[in-house]
Amino acid sequence: MTYEELVAKLQSAYGKHDASRIKDHLAIQFNVRGEADGALYLEILDGKIYVEPYEYYDRDILVTISAENLIALAEDKLDVLDAYNNGLLTAEGDLGKALLLKDIVVKKEEEPKKTVAEKVTSTVSTAKAVAKAAATAATTAAKKPAGKGGCKNKCK
Repeated sequence: MTYEELVAKLQSAYGKHDASRIKDHLAIQFNVRGEADGALYLEILDGKIYVEPYEYYDRDILVTISAENLIALAEDKLDVLDAYNNGLLTAEGDLGKALLLKDIVVKKEEEPKKTVAEKVTSTVSTAKAVAKAAATAATTAAKKPAGKGGCKNKCK
């Protein structure tokens, strides 16, 4: 993976996240080591997430990490605290602010809005299915022999 591909992948991954709960400004510079070596930053400003392929000199935190682990963080497959505790990343600066990353949540995919006609069709289909199930149950009940409820085995 190239550096440019890494930046694009992170922009896409973080584009699926919601940072609206974060009211503080947060700037993290990531120094990526190994594959896709280079520096980039993640900034949260006014509840929006920005990932850019530049160094950020007025950062809150400087994180050194591999591209693979950075992608895992972005895709919520790796917890930032677990990564730090397990030596998968090193960090300098305001580590408390790094925990704000835990407040970023993946956006839920919205269901497409239904038109009034689609809602009516759906409701009518559901009503027909319920009516058919009730009719089937009534027919089945009517066919059972009287007495012990139609048991084939020993009923008490």
